[in-house]
Amino acid sequence: MENLTTNQLAGFPEPQGLYHPDNEHDSCGVGFVAHIKGQASHQIVLDADHILRHMTHRGACGCEENTGDGAGMLVGLPDKFLRKVVKQELGIDLPEAGQYGAGIIFLPKNEQARNDFKSIVGDLIKEQGQTLIGWRKVPQRPDVANIGPSARAAEPHMEMLLIGAAPGLNSEELERQLFIIRKMASHRIRESELPHATEFYSCSLSTKVIVYKGMLTPDQMLPYFEDLNDADFESHLAMVHSRFSTNTFPSWDRAQPLRFMAHNGEINTVKGNSNWMYARQGGMSSKLFGDDLKKLFPIIEKHCSDSGNFDNAMELLYHSGRTLQEVAMMMIPEAWQNHHEMSEDKRSFYEYFSTMQEPWDGPASVSFTDGRFIGASLDRNGLRPSRYYVTHDDRVIMASEVGVLPIDPKNVKSKGRLQPGKMFLVNFEEGRLVPDEELKHDVAGRRPYGEWLKRQRVDLNELVDNWESKKGSTEQIPSEDLLSQMQAFGYTTETLQFMLIPLLNQRKDPIYSMGDDSSLACLSDKPRLLYDYFKQLFAQVTNPAIDSIREEVIMSLECYIGPEGNLLDTTEEQAHRLRVPHPILTDEETAAIKSLDGYRGWKTKTIDTTWDRSEGTSGLQPALKRICQEVEQAIADGYSLVVLSDRACSAERVPISSLLVTGAVHHYLVSKELRTRIGLVIESGEAREVHHFCLLTGYGADAINPYIAFEAIRDAKDHGHLKESYDEEKIVKTYRKGVFKGMLKVMGKMGISTLASYKGAQIFEALGLADEVIDTCFRGTASRIQGVNFRILAEEHLRRHEMGFPARHESKRLPVLPNMGLVHWRHGGEKHAWNPMTIAEIQQAARAGDQNAYERFAELVNTSNQRQGTLRGLLRFRSGQSIPLDEVEPAKEIVKRFCSGAMSYGSISAESHETLAVAMNRLGGKSNTGEGGEDAKRFTPMSNGDSKRSAIKQVASGRFGVTSWYLTNADEIQIKVSQGAKPGEGGELPGHKVDKIIAATRHSTPGVGLISPPPHHDIYSIEDLAQLIFDLKNANPSARISVKLVSEVGVGTIAAGVAKGHSDKILISGDGGGTGASPLTSIKHAGLPWELGIAETHQTLVMNDLRSRVVLETDGQIKTGRDVVIATMLGAEEFGFATAPLITMGCIMMRKCHLNTCPVGIATQDPELRKLFAGKPEHVVNYLFMVAEDTRKIMAELGFRTINEMVGRSDMLELNSEIDHWKAKHLDLSKILTPVKSPYPNAGTYCQKSQNHGLEETLDQSTLIPQCREAIEKGEKIRIELDIQNIDRAFGTSMSHEVSKIWKLKGLPDDTIHLVCHGSAGQSIGAWATNGVTIEVIGDANDYCGKGLSGGRLIVYPSPDSSFAAEDNIIIGNVALYGATSGEAYFRGIAAERFCVRNSGATAVVEGVGDHGCEYMTGGRVVILGETGRNFAAGMSGGIAYVWDPKQRFLENCNLELVDLEKVESAEEAAELKDVIERHQNYTGSTRAAEILDTWDTSLEQFVKVMPRDFKRAMEQMALQQADVDSASTEVPTT
Repeated sequence: MENLTTNQLAGFPEPQGLYHPDNEHDSCGVGFVAHIKGQASHQIVLDADHILRHMTHRGACGCEENTGDGAGMLVGLPDKFLRKVVKQELGIDLPEAGQYGAGIIFLPKNEQARNDFKSIVGDLIKEQGQTLIGWRKVPQRPDVANIGPSARAAEPHMEMLLIGAAPGLNSEELERQLFIIRKMASHRIRESELPHATEFYSCSLSTKVIVYKGMLTPDQMLPYFEDLNDADFESHLAMVHSRFSTNTFPSWDRAQPLRFMAHNGEINTVKGNSNWMYARQGGMSSKLFGDDLKKLFPIIEKHCSDSGNFDNAMELLYHSGRTLQEVAMMMIPEAWQNHHEMSEDKRSFYEYFSTMQEPWDGPASVSFTDGRFIGASLDRNGLRPSRYYVTHDDRVIMASEVGVLPIDPKNVKSKGRLQPGKMFLVNFEEGRLVPDEELKHDVAGRRPYGEWLKRQRVDLNELVDNWESKKGSTEQIPSEDLLSQMQAFGYTTETLQFMLIPLLNQRKDPIYSMGDDSSLACLSDKPRLLYDYFKQLFAQVTNPAIDSIREEVIMSLECYIGPEGNLLDTTEEQAHRLRVPHPILTDEETAAIKSLDGYRGWKTKTIDTTWDRSEGTSGLQPALKRICQEVEQAIADGYSLVVLSDRACSAERVPISSLLVTGAVHHYLVSKELRTRIGLVIESGEAREVHHFCLLTGYGADAINPYIAFEAIRDAKDHGHLKESYDEEKIVKTYRKGVFKGMLKVMGKMGISTLASYKGAQIFEALGLADEVIDTCFRGTASRIQGVNFRILAEEHLRRHEMGFPARHESKRLPVLPNMGLVHWRHGGEKHAWNPMTIAEIQQAARAGDQNAYERFAELVNTSNQRQGTLRGLLRFRSGQSIPLDEVEPAKEIVKRFCSGAMSYGSISAESHETLAVAMNRLGGKSNTGEGGEDAKRFTPMSNGDSKRSAIKQVASGRFGVTSWYLTNADEIQIKVSQGAKPGEGGELPGHKVDKIIAATRHSTPGVGLISPPPHHDIYSIEDLAQLIFDLKNANPSARISVKLVSEVGVGTIAAGVAKGHSDKILISGDGGGTGASPLTSIKHAGLPWELGIAETHQTLVMNDLRSRVVLETDGQIKTGRDVVIATMLGAEEFGFATAPLITMGCIMMRKCHLNTCPVGIATQDPELRKLFAGKPEHVVNYLFMVAEDTRKIMAELGFRTINEMVGRSDMLELNSEIDHWKAKHLDLSKILTPVKSPYPNAGTYCQKSQNHGLEETLDQSTLIPQCREAIEKGEKIRIELDIQNIDRAFGTSMSHEVSKIWKLKGLPDDTIHLVCHGSAGQSIGAWATNGVTIEVIGDANDYCGKGLSGGRLIVYPSPDSSFAAEDNIIIGNVALYGATSGEAYFRGIAAERFCVRNSGATAVVEGVGDHGCEYMTGGRVVILGETGRNFAAGMSGGIAYVWDPKQRFLENCNLELVDLEKVESAEEAAELKDVIERHQNYTGSTRAAEILDTWDTSLEQFVKVMPRDFKRAMEQMALQQADVDSASTEVPTT
């Protein structure tokens, strides 16, 4: 690590291969401590240091244990300290406080560059009329801190810049001047081409606060910065941050806090936010900045993380005259659109500012301060933890976890947490905490936003009314012309059969199965739509996807469009914009918009987006240029909206793809800072699918009218293809509803909740587009293999146009729509990897052990890959030095590297699931349970020596059947973050597939449907995944922990974070994998081929020196030995097979898995169809051994003896130069084949070492298991008391594993092991605690309390010394009892968000919950003795909840989609409820429970019973069946 380049010294390496620094992510632990009355002391700094060190586990270390990802501290400017040291070191007396500013500047160690930069800064200070007081050398102590080699090599020289105010300037004016100076310095130095430029960085520059930070671990902060140890270094506040990044590259500047804030989370929409901020610069003006404003541009700086960009925008808005709390409300608004209980003034505030800018959307806990206030704000969905204490001695402590600073329970005044969309604020001048409602009422009440909106807002229906009053009419396509128009725009029979008609009939994105094995668009022989060249990006690990169905309360498609005002001003006129509730416009709405000619000052210009056919392929680019110029002229002419219309399509006019036009115009206007001056409406004959609308919006469209889609559906109605009776209005309404759901789902995949944020955010990767196209139309979008240029795109346009309008008269136009075979294989259509020929050959090979049939199969697959359109089909092997076959690793060793895909019991039948497991166990490979759990009977070997036990136990978002005993029976535990066929989405097993055995395996109820959430609710960030890895390793220390990701741009950097989170193995799935059921949009348009994903991951891990720590696996349509060898050379050392083994067992690719009608008994639970299953383990064994032997032959030819020596040898691959396909020949796979740059000679390129999970440091290993050995082994009772801290995580989990190993599923007798803990428990206390284990916490607990509870008992209550009312204060964190299957939990106090999410069997009592309580619950009983947050019972299909509701507020907070609200009526049920509350009172001493029990008759009437409808029906049905059985058994037989 000694030979770092200048760029590396400043941060990340240059882009190389598939690695790009833009894809880096980070997350963190964040916290602050402050004296509410504003009293400064050195103790605040020491307390902050303690907080930081107690969040070490939320940060990370890279390839060196003593090189951290970053740590920092923001404090109030320490005037007393600075006066002392400036006098001592510089001999200068500082001006009075407020008349000078200071900040730490990172400078190059190169003396010449450092002096040059300081000179530039001095000139800028002089230019702004301020005074340079001096530069003070900041004492840096790398040896004392023992910082690692990487951090040391990149360590900057640090100096403190001191600037004095010009005469007559007050402190706020000086603060603004310091901001200008710092921005100008950044532009002139850091963003220049000067040598060492990126080594210049201003940590802060302010009269109020100062930031100390670096590439440090939390433990290194005070040892490194001598200043912070000085007793005179006093502050009234201190904000700290511990960073976890997805790389190990040195990056001192990306440590936080930033200038005013510290951020825990991720801004998903940062690309769009940044583009919009740049575009808005053209309309900005400010009285406070005057002519200096332009010196600040560009506001969004290069070389910044998403947090840095957020900070850039926050600073500008703050310095333009707003308070930080107002700015936070603007940038991270609450979910106001569907919040009907929100006050009108606050709603109006949010709506007003939604006319000016979009939310910076994503999971975010943002702490902010300007020295006068300190506060924090949480994202609208509450996706990051933030807990706080207020003490009697006027301190406030807030952090990602509770217990980071020890506080005497007697001193705790109150305990709370940040709630979704809420804000927490300390006003030092007033010396008090300001409640969320008060501060927002104050901010929202300063101006009459509601009145402004009423007077200025323009509503879309208002335009329609105006148009109708003028007798306006819509344009109609004559029926005789419709077919030619549809053909010219690329419509096929499949468009109607698989997309448009199902969209109407199902009112949602159509469902399909078995994945996508058709050609990539860039390799297709067919003229594909431009949309097919784009893949949707999705959230995995670094932020969560959102369930757009169950959490619709936070989603919105409403947008304001048209000219924007000045972002730096707040006036009535800025609300004069057009409100569009749905991005898909009806024909009437479009006509009304097109007719605008002065109505309320609005005018519309329609611009033709076609080109003259006679110009041929050369006409496309000039047409795009013409359109951009016409839009620019429309702005100059005062138009408010432009309609980009292709209605002029005819025999002579070729329509340009609406996506190409939209992207070109949007980026052209952004580059000229004009985009916010006009609205873009797209009138498109081409767009019709959800994916199309998402792309158009993602690249800048404000609204879209898919006029031919409407015409096509009308025509389908006329021909009787729709199930229901539809009139014109119903067609449009139903289609828009289906699109609405589909767009929300795609947005939700990326964790984005508002269309305003999604618009222009470019959440896509291009696959096979040349840079000339990207640079013109999709700037900033990754397109890593180059490919199709404008000429080829124009050729595709013309070929489509030719179908509808044949050029020569003798050519006869098809009388029907073509069938391109993009979805279903058809002869002469698009190529598919699985077709009748390949299926026949593989089944013959597998069933008969026919080597000749396998070779024919391999020949079909390998040689036709070029035609079928896979990236590996374009590659060929370089010549190697061949070796004898018998020197190559034997097949019996190679097959041990094979894994079967994760297919759950439920999605496929028991027969097929067990057959696959037996086959993989015979091989010595590994089968995978999938997410449906596994019947414990399969853990016992069969009498013939076979085993049905799956070696890999999957842990997915639904946590079905995940118990301590299940995990104990794993050789590998796989965390399924994403699935290749539907990344970013959850799943749903319909009730008709849930029979008694499946229900028992999944701990649910027969006949009741089951929902898998899109995200793991304990993985909202990279440090959360690290925690789950830690939890699962504790649950079975001998099992490998693996993480399943899906190939997408940036997956390598995510994998680097996963490796740093101590995963033992990483699986990169390709987009071609099968699925039992998935939206067709996802199957076709999400995820990337595994070749890109595994190559990027391997390259990135080697660059980071992390590759030797982890095993890499890949899967996704791997079929032959050639595939295995190519995967190995790109970086894999294990390989997954799923579709191919199913086909060997009889699958014939009917693609009806989602219908439960599989004709060969594989993907069905129908008892009759299951009898048709004819697969045998030998079929799978035969096939995989043939693949292994095939692999060996290629290895011998190339000269490789082992798989390990072949891993990462991409130098043995090259592009096949003989391929002359009209599209493929333009592809560039050099980035995939780029040799990896190792950080040092002989760096590991395959897994050679074990991860250090740190289990030996846990209390379980050091204390519990040794002390409880007799109890664990013999069942003898034991009670232990001990202290616990937040750093004691997964407490009780390894001990429960030891219990499960001996006592299996039944565990120990109740309360055999009783642990009493004093303090604040760390994350995941009691995770998978098994029967016989009781954990009692006297204090409080953090997130994931009781995760996977497996029969144990968990009790948490405050210390008896506490002075607060327990029922009014927070006691546990987010996501408690996630996936619990059995056991009991009693919490005296309030739980945070998502209490009992996916509970399937535990009984729990709590005294209040946050939002999304009992989400996806399928079993168990939950009693809530207090209020609930919003969206209670969303997705709840089983179990029962009882909510005490004396104030009758519960109804407005309950999601009634699946549940009914009832009274507790039966005496038996009332007695059961009372018993649970009595136990709660006995265990916790709850005064709330005592009050309820004292007035039981009255209190019982105040309980609301939350009853899932399907669960009730199933229980009644089961009761009837049992009654029939009982009746039959009591009948007296007749003689």
